[in-house]
Amino acid sequence: MGSGHFSSSCSYSLNWSAEKNKLFENALAIYDKDVPQRWQQIAKLVGGTTTEQEVKKQYEILLDDIKRIESGKVPLPKYTRNSGKYKD
Repeated sequence: MGSGHFSSSCSYSLNWSAEKNKLFENALAIYDKDVPQRWQQIAKLVGGTTTEQEVKKQYEILLDDIKRIESGKVPLPKYTRNSGKYKD
């Protein structure tokens, strides 16, 4: 279900802001699969005019991204050992 439009963190194709996507991810942690009206609750937490259908689509995209990462189709970033150190 991915779109082929990859950002640094894969394919969030609904053009959600990083903030909106973070709200979505946090809502997934709060409302697990056993919560009644899960998608409605997540949409409400994400806010704005977000619909249940958008939330479900975003979830499908997330699952697709996870499958692609786990199958090795998305390269992991290469970090250098000293890349985070401050130099004068």
